[in-house]
Amino acid sequence: MPTAPVTDPQGNVLPPGREGNTVVQWIKENLFSSLFDSLLTVISLLFMFFVLRLALDWVFNLAQWDVIAANINILMKGSYPGEQVWRIWIGLYLLGGIAGINLRAWNRELNRSTVTIAAIPLILALLPFASERARVNLIIIQGTIVAAYLLTSVAKEKRRRQIAAITSIFYIPALIFLLEGFTDENGIMPLVKSDLWGGLLLSVLLAAVGIIFSLPIGIILALGRRSRQPAISALCITYIEVVRGVPLISILFMGNIMLQLFMPQSLPPIDRVIRVMVAITFFTAAYMAEIVRGGLQAIPKGQYDAAYALGFSSLKSMRIIILPQALRIVIPVIVSQFIGLLLDTTLVALVGLYDLLGIGQAILSNPNWLGRSQEVYVFIGLIYWILATSMAFASQRLEKTLGVGRNYDGL
Repeated sequence: MPTAPVTDPQGNVLPPGREGNTVVQWIKENLFSSLFDSLLTVISLLFMFFVLRLALDWVFNLAQWDVIAANINILMKGSYPGEQVWRIWIGLYLLGGIAGINLRAWNRELNRSTVTIAAIPLILALLPFASERARVNLIIIQGTIVAAYLLTSVAKEKRRRQIAAITSIFYIPALIFLLEGFTDENGIMPLVKSDLWGGLLLSVLLAAVGIIFSLPIGIILALGRRSRQPAISALCITYIEVVRGVPLISILFMGNIMLQLFMPQSLPPIDRVIRVMVAITFFTAAYMAEIVRGGLQAIPKGQYDAAYALGFSSLKSMRIIILPQALRIVIPVIVSQFIGLLLDTTLVALVGLYDLLGIGQAILSNPNWLGRSQEVYVFIGLIYWILATSMAFASQRLEKTLGVGRNYDGL
């Protein structure tokens, strides 16, 4: 007489020969299933033990973190005036709100990755070299994330994503307006030239501007390259191939020197940071165009035929049916490009701007901090790793929400 299938507490049928999914069973099956696997596991554990032992000994006993504690402000904001730092914190409060809105909009339930991303300000507040003022502000940012998450929960799911998209688009212009100011020296928000922006503030701002504006430009270029109009197609192909054929540093130099030449003489000189933002955006847009074009080519021809059969125009079918599917397919590649863009912002030091890495190199040139390069570079690497990992986590949650990697049967 056949026996009933074995199920787990959630009612899912377990594979034959497995009556549960205990930790001991997982270890036995994945780490010690054979003599060779057991040997590899033991060697790997010993290697990890010695490496972690040396790393932790250096972090807690040998490293001299006073170089970070003494220069944390300049690493974060560069030469931005100290009496105007409150504007940066307000921008971070708003960023916390944007993060909370997006975490709720793109996640149907609270999970470990969501909690990990949301808890970044609290983790930073626990660092030993954080000042008391910084800890208070980081806790406020943590509060804005939680408050925005709870308030967004009140709205319907479709409305949540609309709110997330609108707030994310308008955040960067609002932040630039907040940081730059609009009054004279005696006003509440005096002008601060962008040449004084630096450190982590500049790195994140350059990456954010490039991410937000390069994607729509890349979509337009990808659609233009596929256009049936020869002039439009040739123009887009020429732009994409020329930009992709030169390194980013050459685009940065050209934008820094030549952008002003294309502007009317009556306009005031464009800030160096704005020139770099334009160069990074249009450089990344060329690569984004090819990524989007790959997604468009992956859409079966039947999707186009179905849109035509429904009576949709070319523009409507592209907007409603084709483009959403194409972008869904290439989400992992788009996020990888965004992470690369974040790391490429370190090149702006070659055109006279001091991003996080440039500030770190300037600190090491100070005779008081000679021999502290390991501490500085480890700290900078940790910051970039946190930002890149957060983007990767967000991408994974978005892929899971949209079902990227599954077929139409949900498998």
